[in-house]
Amino acid sequence: MSSASHESALPTGLRWSAATSALQIEGSRTADGGGRSIWDDLAASPGAVRDGSTGDPGTDSYRHPESDVALAAGLGIDRYRFSIPWARVQPDGRGSGNPAALDHYSRLVDELREAGVTPFPTLYHWELPSAVEADGGWLHRDTVSRFADYAAIVADRLGDRVEHWYTVNEPAMTALQGYGTGELAPGRQLLFGALPSVHHQLLAHARAAEVLRARGATAIGLANNHTLVLPRHDTDEDRAAAAIYDTLHNRLFSDPLLTGAYPDLEAWGIPALPVRDGDLEAIGSSLDFYGINFYTPTTVTAAPPGAEIPFEIVPTPGVPVTGFGQLWPILPSALRDLLVLLHRRHPGMPPIIISENGASFPEPEGAARIDDADRIAYLAAHIAAMGEAIGAGVRVEEYTVWSLLDNWEWTDGFTQRFGLVHVDVVTGERTPKASYDWYREAIVRARALAAIEESML
Repeated sequence: MSSASHESALPTGLRWSAATSALQIEGSRTADGGGRSIWDDLAASPGAVRDGSTGDPGTDSYRHPESDVALAAGLGIDRYRFSIPWARVQPDGRGSGNPAALDHYSRLVDELREAGVTPFPTLYHWELPSAVEADGGWLHRDTVSRFADYAAIVADRLGDRVEHWYTVNEPAMTALQGYGTGELAPGRQLLFGALPSVHHQLLAHARAAEVLRARGATAIGLANNHTLVLPRHDTDEDRAAAAIYDTLHNRLFSDPLLTGAYPDLEAWGIPALPVRDGDLEAIGSSLDFYGINFYTPTTVTAAPPGAEIPFEIVPTPGVPVTGFGQLWPILPSALRDLLVLLHRRHPGMPPIIISENGASFPEPEGAARIDDADRIAYLAAHIAAMGEAIGAGVRVEEYTVWSLLDNWEWTDGFTQRFGLVHVDVVTGERTPKASYDWYREAIVRARALAAIEESML
């Protein structure tokens, strides 16, 4: 795609953002009294992380937050999405907050504001304290009230300067891969026994939203990982498999937030969730915006008879892939189609924020200037697809690149690089990539186009 087509495809009138998460960039796990998280536990298991890394010191952002603030400000973004790790602020998941950690995030908020970037924290980006998991984690309803207490501690310290919050990041991945298949922390393999973790995360979001609003928050949402589900073959069996996967990955998380009700799981032979009186009313009235993390579509086919799960995820034919391989296809039109589908299903839904969108490609480990044309093409095409959805009536207010920095990519360690900025994990040296410059220039162009449009009104 040429630079001219990149420019012409830019939607206007949006906020522009970039994102990171604490556990993936901070390092310094035990600094300032930080506690142990479920990811520390999983990373300590032999073979759990592809390259054997733990993310510490990794990108080392905890000791040098000013470097990342400068990079965020240099992009010209409106808001910077970062996370505040529960295990660092409340090491045992109960009791008073850790003053040294709260001081750190208070300084980070001040530095962002002074740099002209609005802080946009995420309260939970998978950093569950090990002590909370030992008491049942997201399978246990008590975790809901413990999370609300944690939210109150953070908001009491930052709420005078922070008005915009994400509560929970990707509850689908925590439930399906963390408790269902064991691919992510906490590494449980419960299959449909993981379903209570769905409800408890959504309810924790709702209770945290109440806490945040009581402390002056004006915009609260969560970041759901969504995918467009495609049947591999035009058959009744594959369409049924796609419908089941769409229910589990998408509608199980969107419907209660946007309609106040879960989809009919029992129609698929799936156990009902542990809902109590008042839960769905709280969840269904909890959003000021709806965050969507989007990376790829998902192609599924019917599983063989007798399989524990009635679908299989298979490669999407005829499209390129990212550094993760065949199950991470690149199909930008899928973002447009997903946004239009959600708009059609939920016409009264709140404004949408694309809370993560990005791609990983193979890159050198040592400090280097990277000409990452493949990432630029990915971002440009997805921004254009988002623009097409806006043109079709979908209310999108913000776009967020994942990620500002190369980071520790969970069980893939440092083998995958998503950043606009290359990070040498041995020295910590940061080198903006070509995509950093492209995104900065795209933001400038979009604002200039918006100013022209406004002047013509």
